[in-house]
Amino acid sequence: MEYNKIVSVTGLGGLFEMLSSKADGAVVRSLEDNSSRFVSSRIHNFSHLESIEVYTVKDNVNLVDIFTAMKASGEPQPDGKAEQAAIKAYFGRIYPEIDLERVYVSDMKKMLRWFTILEKNGVEIKLSAASADAENHAPVAEEAKPEKPKTTRAKSSAGKQTSAPAKKINAPRKMA
Repeated sequence: MEYNKIVSVTGLGGLFEMLSSKADGAVVRSLEDNSSRFVSSRIHNFSHLESIEVYTVKDNVNLVDIFTAMKASGEPQPDGKAEQAAIKAYFGRIYPEIDLERVYVSDMKKMLRWFTILEKNGVEIKLSAASADAENHAPVAEEAKPEKPKTTRAKSSAGKQTSAPAKKINAPRKMA
């Protein structure tokens, strides 16, 4: 199972593997009970785990970075029903740069639950090559652009075309 196929669906708890997508929704399989179902995109939204970012003090980081820090820490995870202070302290220890003011405790609980589900299913937590390349090359492209000095020019009205105001229609309306 690949990390880039894992999605979260609004209104449905847990994580899902996207089996196929259609114009009006997607066929997904639950990672908890392996049941497959069609989920309509008119009712639900899909969020790929690869595209989710977490607020930090500096730049936002991908969810993969948080998951790898959780795995590398070896520290026991707090229960999902633990106190808010315990959950905040856990994330403060495993990833000190996380912005505890902007990341809600409910989101931290969700990250704990998702990490447990991914570990149970043996999903290798890593970014796909395409998204990793996009992350690495995007900042370089912005830095390569030299800034152009802004110049102000006097606008000449000789080349301007003026448009006439819209015509008003005075036809009476038909009453039904």
